[in-house]
Amino acid sequence: MTTTTSNAGATKATPRSAIGKPDIVRESLVMVRRNLIHTKRQPEMLSDVTVQPIMFVLLFAYVFGASISPGDGFDYKEWLLPGIMGQTIAFSAFIVALGLTNDLEKGIIDRFRSLPMARSSVLVGRSVAALIHSSIGIVVMALTGLLIGWRINEGFAKAVLAFALVLLFGFAMIWFGILIGSVMRSPEAVNGVMFTLLFPITFLSNAFVPTEPMPSWLRAIAEWNPISSLVQSMRELWGNGPAAPADAPWPLQNPELSTVLWSIALTLIFAPFALRAYHKRTTD
Repeated sequence: MTTTTSNAGATKATPRSAIGKPDIVRESLVMVRRNLIHTKRQPEMLSDVTVQPIMFVLLFAYVFGASISPGDGFDYKEWLLPGIMGQTIAFSAFIVALGLTNDLEKGIIDRFRSLPMARSSVLVGRSVAALIHSSIGIVVMALTGLLIGWRINEGFAKAVLAFALVLLFGFAMIWFGILIGSVMRSPEAVNGVMFTLLFPITFLSNAFVPTEPMPSWLRAIAEWNPISSLVQSMRELWGNGPAAPADAPWPLQNPELSTVLWSIALTLIFAPFALRAYHKRTTD
């Protein structure tokens, strides 16, 4: 848009200063606040990180706990908590995908596009809100675990490192959620795809049962599962389970490093496709 000024009978076009450059940090925080307000107004959205984790903890601890032994004298209740936390953070992808698909379907993203804001702030805000959402579930499970006997036995520094690995892995899973949310056309499609993919991945791991009794081919798949590395790292850092057996593959022998590498690799794989899919979906 331009303004005109008269000088000696001539009209000169002067460009009007553009609206200030988008501030992605401020705009992302606004998006985070928007998503959290939705959660506040619809508290039932927290059922997947409150009621469901408590149900899983109690069911597995008291129904299966009597028949499953993690070995080396460790209590199944303590051994179980890192597994359920790993499952919960993996499902952060579900939260992102469902929320993004809802916004796309309802035309909210088109409204955002009409505003002088960075397009990426929508994804950043949605991602941070999803991590906060999943972190609530981690806190709820930790409190539930304390009530049934779970403890952190290896000190403050290792405890913080384990929680940091959980959030790092959750960040990688969020890109998977953005990809699915950008590709799927309805919340029902997201539900179908995410449950079909995430439930087998989380259960085909060491999250709920030891991998040693599994058939050799199934054990190999479970032990190379990135969720197994995350869960094993939490167990070792919190003192909730034994170290990996001598015949376990490299990811379980070095679970902390393996979790970092898996998180980076998954981000590098999913992020480009997710950004491309989101750009294509939001471009006329």
